[in-house]
Amino acid sequence: MKRVLLASAAAMAIAAASSAAQAAGEIVITYKDDVSTLDPAIGYDWQNWSMIKSLFDGLMDYKPGTTELIPDLAESYEISPDGTTFTFKLRPGVKFANGREVTAEDVKYSIERVVNPETQSPGAGFFGSIAGYDEMSGGEADSLSGITVVDPMTVEFKLSRPDATFLHVMAINFGHVVPREEVEKWGADFGKHPVGSGAYNLTEWTLGQRLVFEKNQDYWREGVPNLDKITFEVGQEPTVALLRLKNGEVDIPGDGIPPAQFLEVKDDPEYKDRIVEGGQLHTGYITMNVNTKPFDDVRVRQAVNMAINKDRVVRIINGRAVPANQPLPPTMPGYVDDYEGYAYDPDAAKALLADAGLADGFETEMYVMNTDPNPRIAQAIQQDLAAIGIKVDIKSLAQANVIDAGGNGTAPMIWSGGMAWIADFPDPSNFYGPILGCDGAVQGGWNWSWYCNEELDAMAQKADAMTDPAMAAERETLWGEIFLKVMEDAPWAPVFNEQRFTIRSARMGGDDALYVDPVHIPVHYDAVTVTDAQ
Repeated sequence: MKRVLLASAAAMAIAAASSAAQAAGEIVITYKDDVSTLDPAIGYDWQNWSMIKSLFDGLMDYKPGTTELIPDLAESYEISPDGTTFTFKLRPGVKFANGREVTAEDVKYSIERVVNPETQSPGAGFFGSIAGYDEMSGGEADSLSGITVVDPMTVEFKLSRPDATFLHVMAINFGHVVPREEVEKWGADFGKHPVGSGAYNLTEWTLGQRLVFEKNQDYWREGVPNLDKITFEVGQEPTVALLRLKNGEVDIPGDGIPPAQFLEVKDDPEYKDRIVEGGQLHTGYITMNVNTKPFDDVRVRQAVNMAINKDRVVRIINGRAVPANQPLPPTMPGYVDDYEGYAYDPDAAKALLADAGLADGFETEMYVMNTDPNPRIAQAIQQDLAAIGIKVDIKSLAQANVIDAGGNGTAPMIWSGGMAWIADFPDPSNFYGPILGCDGAVQGGWNWSWYCNEELDAMAQKADAMTDPAMAAERETLWGEIFLKVMEDAPWAPVFNEQRFTIRSARMGGDDALYVDPVHIPVHYDAVTVTDAQ
């Protein structure tokens, strides 16, 4: 018997969450760094993630403020009894910003564009279960045999194996739909001239100064978005952004509350009700490039794990996290409760280095995003490593430069803070494939340790083939085993699992969850409101 879901109720859920029948008002959001790209096939950082979600649509999405899957461009979908065929009926009448209707051909083109190795998309591996993936990603085919355009409004996906995460994959940015003619028109500059079918259109991008989003007047969802205009001002130091928020000039400081001012703001009665706290599926970690000496030696990587005083790092961010001992955060299925990880033990770390022939230590580099508190965290890690003989030169750079160094393999070490992993979707698979699996260890990928264990990849595929809900406990156990084996190989040093805090202006409305949205990170721009719109 086929499982079928219709999208009408889902569309109503998003419209209800936006809480207003007519869009009105403008807001200002600040960021320290400029945005690297707004191309859904390329963009993969916390800053551009929700921007892209507001410019484009995918077949699936999430109910605002939750991890509940709902149809988006899909009006309905069917899944075959064996879990290997997904058929999506598209919603008629949805238009791109250039005025053309979205069709099944656009869906097929968009997914194949991500998988095409020439695109160098960091999200290609998400589509590894679609039939024909290996041939296309290997350059042996120019299309995916598993995607069929049944008719202009119907697209079918055949998988080479059952995939428990497939509907989630259809909701992430890499699955968002783009018009071929606009991509071909702009080429590599499409990310600066994005054309989608989302709630907003990009109307201005002055590099180093601002981006302006304006309401899509033809958006298919009634009552969405609530705002007429969003201005993202870039080049704003977080401390300046907070001051401007206090002065009523800024509505959301995108980089959050600066750590140095956190306690002051938190204890101020004026801001008590405007600070929003939310849990998140997050891990901050240090990557070690396993292709770079001496990090090709597991003993060196294990020594780094033993050298980090995680409690001290957590104190640097005012206790807004808990120490991490494995890649998965504690609230993610598959987290192993009784695993203790590597204890803080500098003497044992020195012994491991000596055993690896490095009793006198060595010199290396660690890349870090230059937004506070990340440089200070990197300095604390630098001190910890110096105590066991590892001399670290810190490279403090803009986010885009750190991401580039990780994606091209030139960074021996990276402190991932500011870009650390927050789950794309609430499943342990997402903490493996893109950042620890072989498919992520590619140019432009996010597996910055360049770690590839084919045995674990096979175990991961087995776990994701467990689509029967009755196998959920067995699947979680298998994922736990996978991540403990990762910790034996130690390509990472997990440091902490962070809570998310933000602050909003007095006039910002909407549910708190929209400002710490677990999927539309960091803010669900489509659903937030202002209370004093004219």
